[in-house]
Amino acid sequence: MKLRTSLCDLLGIEYPIIQGGMAWVSTAELAAAVSEAGGLGIIGSGHAPTEWLEEQIKKAKSITKKPFGVNVMLMSPFAEQNMELIIRERVPVVTTGAGNPGKYIPGLKEVGTRVIPVIPSVALAQRMAKAGVDAVIAEGGESGGHIGELSTMPLVPQVVDAVNIPVIAAGGFFDGRGLVAALALGAKGIQMGTRFMSAEECTIHDNVKEVLIKAKDRDTVVTGRTTGHPVRIIRNKLAKQFEERERQGASVEELEKMGVGRLRLAMVEGDVQEGSVMAGQICGMIKKVEPARDIIQDIVTGAERILDRLSRGEF
Repeated sequence: MKLRTSLCDLLGIEYPIIQGGMAWVSTAELAAAVSEAGGLGIIGSGHAPTEWLEEQIKKAKSITKKPFGVNVMLMSPFAEQNMELIIRERVPVVTTGAGNPGKYIPGLKEVGTRVIPVIPSVALAQRMAKAGVDAVIAEGGESGGHIGELSTMPLVPQVVDAVNIPVIAAGGFFDGRGLVAALALGAKGIQMGTRFMSAEECTIHDNVKEVLIKAKDRDTVVTGRTTGHPVRIIRNKLAKQFEERERQGASVEELEKMGVGRLRLAMVEGDVQEGSVMAGQICGMIKKVEPARDIIQDIVTGAERILDRLSRGEF
């Protein structure tokens, strides 16, 4: 059974697989490799300045002629300039987090850019649909990095029932089994971040990839619940310090300060004890570093095999 959904037509991609736009992780090299393999690669702009993002967009365009996207954190001090750059460069897709992209939608749509916000709840999905976005990414708490309260399994079908635009499921996806499950819930595709961290083309420090390969099923922990901005990371020295300070009643300001610069410390400098190794709960399934193309083919082949079996009534 050929795996193709309406999301593929919407974004001009071969397979309904989107790579998460992770700060300090999702560079042009990874995004272009995922797009070349038939998915949708996403450059993660995070809090990086516009000059950096412009270099990344141009680099991605030099590697692939296929559609790719940029993730914009709307709380970034460079969000407005980054959106202006994306419009100027006519980037095919923009995903957003930490805010409402409403004011940017007219300008993005004018140049044909698809707008897809990441949402953690039904209410926000409905608000985004009314604002005119093209699709939403319903992200459950199994994902790495900043998370919401709901898990993927209950979140996705509720969002699917609440909006009339494509829903992309995120949080806890690794292989073809997950993709088929997402389709069964009514999603039109999946977004994956953690597994793509183990791609050969991902430029993060080798120490992080080694940690992911060694990780077990219970090796992630959620820190920062008391700050209102919970984050899922691999349990390490930083996580233990954070948990201890939370138990002691540290202020939000102190806890937020503890996290400053820690993501770069891990992903770029390779300090996997004092740095923030953001990763999802599927990290325990990662066993090797491999090309992005092999990752996507594994997911697609696995999903098609399952769909064929189910179509024959073999459970």
